[in-house]
Amino acid sequence: MTELKQVIIVRRKKKGGHGHHGGAWKVAYADFVTAMMAFFLVMWLVGAGTKQQRAAISEYFKNPSMTQGQSTMAPSGKMGPGGASTSMIKLGGAMDLPKGPGDQQQFAKPATSAEAEKLAKEQEKKRLEQLMKDLQEAIAQSQAMAPYKDQLLIDITSEGLRIQIVDKQNRPMFDTGSGALKPYTVQILHELAGFINQVPNQISISGHTDSAPYIRADSQYGNWELSADRANAARRTLTDGGMQPNKVARVVGLAASVPFDKNDPSAPTNRRISIVVMTNEAAKAALNEATAMAGGAN
Repeated sequence: MTELKQVIIVRRKKKGGHGHHGGAWKVAYADFVTAMMAFFLVMWLVGAGTKQQRAAISEYFKNPSMTQGQSTMAPSGKMGPGGASTSMIKLGGAMDLPKGPGDQQQFAKPATSAEAEKLAKEQEKKRLEQLMKDLQEAIAQSQAMAPYKDQLLIDITSEGLRIQIVDKQNRPMFDTGSGALKPYTVQILHELAGFINQVPNQISISGHTDSAPYIRADSQYGNWELSADRANAARRTLTDGGMQPNKVARVVGLAASVPFDKNDPSAPTNRRISIVVMTNEAAKAALNEATAMAGGAN
């Protein structure tokens, strides 16, 4: 008989060993790298940004209730829960940083009031100089004004652009002892009205006489009254010629107190109308003076 052999199969269980830890360490390392990158990004922004940008970054981290996903500052400036701002700072990265001289302007320090005032004065001076140049060229080219160009004296003083219309020996501006303008004086003032309107500055008008005493039958009327009447006549004529009425800041009669020819107080050139296109500073001084006088009168 065939002998059967019994086969014994032994199954041995393998004891559990330590397998791989998986990717947990990679996640932790990635979080660390991300945190470091964010840290260096903030440091870079703080160093490269302007004072206003740094303040915005500080506000961002102070207000955790800010809504994510927005990229521009909310114009309304609304407040969120707990008093936190709902506005988001704009972080455009390198695109918001200046790249050249032209871009530096948006990050330039704001001009101080003194610098702004100096710039305004320089611009005003250029406007008045240009007005004087235009006026001189117009007088030189105008056939109508040619006969009277020697009676028009133009210069720039501390108060502004001064235009003086003076009497000549045989060509007075007004009727004798009167505030009535000669026809050619009216023509001159009408021409000047258009030029005065070219700049926003206000004007001062003053009337002057020579030193010869003028007494009418009315003893209360003299050179002071006559010079004031002539200054007002010039003002009315300028307005009729198209000048804006609100450009007049001051109208005064100075009689013979400020002679043009100090060596000869009776010279015809002392009888004149002076129109000053005032600087803003001079106009403010005139307004303050008028206010002070009004206050004193009260």
